[in-house]
Amino acid sequence: MSETVATERLGEAARKILEALDREVLGQRPAAEALLAAYMAGGHALLEGVPGIGKTLLARCFAACLGTRFSRVQFTPDLMPTDVIGMNVVDPASRAFRLVRGPVFTQVLMADEINRTPPKTQSALLEAMQERQVTIDGASYPLDPEFFVLATENPVEFEGTYPLPEAQVDRFLLRIEMGLPEEAVEVEIYREAASGRLGGWNGGAPPAPAVTAEEARALRTASRRVHIAPELLGYLARLATTVRRSPHVDLGVSPRGGLSLMETARAGALLAGRDFVLPDDLKRFLKPCWGHRLILKSESELEGQTAGRILDEAAAAVEVPR
Repeated sequence: MSETVATERLGEAARKILEALDREVLGQRPAAEALLAAYMAGGHALLEGVPGIGKTLLARCFAACLGTRFSRVQFTPDLMPTDVIGMNVVDPASRAFRLVRGPVFTQVLMADEINRTPPKTQSALLEAMQERQVTIDGASYPLDPEFFVLATENPVEFEGTYPLPEAQVDRFLLRIEMGLPEEAVEVEIYREAASGRLGGWNGGAPPAPAVTAEEARALRTASRRVHIAPELLGYLARLATTVRRSPHVDLGVSPRGGLSLMETARAGALLAGRDFVLPDDLKRFLKPCWGHRLILKSESELEGQTAGRILDEAAAAVEVPR
């Protein structure tokens, strides 16, 4: 199979997933595309938004459309690290220790309301997300090569939330902000739910897999097939440098952040039906990829500066290669 044909097939598989999500989660196509881009780029995704807009539904339906093994953890204030990664227990029959694997031993892990639990438990995912392994009582256990964390969180100003540690936030390839649907879409949600056709909102069964297991595996590394020109790599580096030099930024984008944007842009190009990256692909994912990685100076935050505004200014200041 030629490279072009393989890329076209991956693009078609991605479109099938998006069409299936459109039927289940109305009015959230941008979030669904960003979520799929994170998966195709080999990273992890964080969905943020107020309660009740469909974060959990989108995550649940996304895993179902992939047809992969799926585990869900509801993060609560009393959740312990061992509840996530597992622990060794004594077998009453043999009196020997045996490993009880936690929900992290899966392909898609949904960490629901991840910022409802203290930092100690949040950090239990760090090693798993970066190295795709966990350490229990000094022994390391590998996770599935396709391991993907799909977390949801409520805005930090909500009561009972704990800000994610900086190291863990950086492990998420994208932070995807989900907003309220437009009024016309909201009416359609009510209509579909009232008629029983929108099963997800009523706790119905998730959709059937939209792709084969082989296609789902191939999608996890799909972005590697997409070409990015040398001049765009220079453009990416200039964007990162401009953001770091902002007088409002205390901690800018690391090289890992730059690589994250590169891979996400490659995935975005594939979603658009191309096997090459355009400058618009980099701009499109600038905020979801870098917004959560920036740490602003406290005085700038008091003045009302935001990461989004700083990224907009950087994109406007850096000349786009032609």
